[in-house]
Amino acid sequence: MNQSVVFSSIPFLFFFLPCFLVAYFVTPSIRGKNLVTLLCSLIFYGWGEPWFVLVLLASIAFNTVGAVVMDGCNGRSRSMALGIAVGANLLLLGAFKYANFIAANLDVVLRPIGLGVDPPNIPLPLGISFFTFHCLSYVIDVYRRRFRANRDPIQVALYIALFPQLVAGPIVRYKTVARQLRLRRHKLAYASAGARIFIIGLAQKVLIADPLARLVEVVFDRTPLPSMVESWMGLLGYTIQIYYDFAGYSNMAIGLGLVLGFTFPRNFRLPYASLSITEFWRRWHMSLSAWLRDYLYIPLGGNRFGSVRTYRNLLTVFVLCGLWHGANWTFVLWGCWHGSFLVLERLRFGRRLAWFPQPLRWAYVMLAVMGGWVLFRSRDLSTAGLVYAGLAGRHGVGAMSLDMHAALNTNAIVSLLAGCGLAVLPRWVRGDALASRVRLPAGLFASADAVWTFGLLVLAMIFVAAGTYSPFLYFRF
Repeated sequence: MNQSVVFSSIPFLFFFLPCFLVAYFVTPSIRGKNLVTLLCSLIFYGWGEPWFVLVLLASIAFNTVGAVVMDGCNGRSRSMALGIAVGANLLLLGAFKYANFIAANLDVVLRPIGLGVDPPNIPLPLGISFFTFHCLSYVIDVYRRRFRANRDPIQVALYIALFPQLVAGPIVRYKTVARQLRLRRHKLAYASAGARIFIIGLAQKVLIADPLARLVEVVFDRTPLPSMVESWMGLLGYTIQIYYDFAGYSNMAIGLGLVLGFTFPRNFRLPYASLSITEFWRRWHMSLSAWLRDYLYIPLGGNRFGSVRTYRNLLTVFVLCGLWHGANWTFVLWGCWHGSFLVLERLRFGRRLAWFPQPLRWAYVMLAVMGGWVLFRSRDLSTAGLVYAGLAGRHGVGAMSLDMHAALNTNAIVSLLAGCGLAVLPRWVRGDALASRVRLPAGLFASADAVWTFGLLVLAMIFVAAGTYSPFLYFRF
């Protein structure tokens, strides 16, 4: 992954972002700002692999024209236009993301009879899963007459290619930003709030997620037979790493969008404080959950046709959710894992779960989620099996390799402790109750918040300057 597309990198923070903001705010008209933002978004996207820009532009052009054509049709022609648009988007995603996976599995089946299939080794365009979902929601909502197709190609292209949310979300609906593409307000208060959210996201990424990367790699990539202690430390590390890595990116995207006058949806709301898997998916990657609900689960019938159809729909949605994350059987099983828990909670178990004390319900959720993360992080099913065996103590209990000792340094321990506390405690420690006990003047509170935010920025910049950042985990999905 080229460093220039990482929000927490020196090229982005000290070169691309300042130059873009200057060009953006000196441009007088909204149309001019849109054009500047679109051009910079394409530069941002194509810096490491310029030819991927052609894939993105082809997708934008096809969906822009397809939506306009569909908007002028009725009846069967309109349905046919939708089928072509949806089919073409899925074909593009399938060709780039799943061709290698399909070929590899065909090879396993056919090679014993002399009909082996060599994988085509097609490279994966950055963020194709995200911008394809943007395109799909746009053309489907035009078909549903939620809004008219936009005839301005710059606005449609900017909606799809807007760089803060282009490569890893959140998944933004066109209707959310439709008015802001034509008219948006730029205020110092908005920019200040956006900068604060961006800094929090940057701190989540470089101060909590990144220091855990080596710890996770030792268990999942380097240690062939991890002990129980190593397996649980690595799994806990990944549980914290993926949350703060992805939530950090989402907050940075939301903050940048607010600076530019765009309002993006919230993507996380303390998911690790959930008391059921159903609640977890209302709090984790919320824009994806809402997208799957509105464009897949409900069209399949949702829960309108009896329990059996509901369970089938849930499992179908989560198998496809797993495949959306990656072309690997580990992701398919991860989707089955979560879908099965959602079905289980709709059965009698779900009603009984509500009777348990909250600590036990929380422990159940965390064990289920962490069990799924083993599949999500493992490069293949064999690795997942070894980690599961390690969690059960099949490779020993307390032994730790030299790599694990080195990875479990002060930064990693502090990140683990801070990450665990910040992921759970805010739900149980109510901020308004605390504020009622500690009454501070409004001016003093604002000053304290500014000092705290500036301190986070300085500390994060020190880590960035030290070269401790790493690519966002969701870039590979």
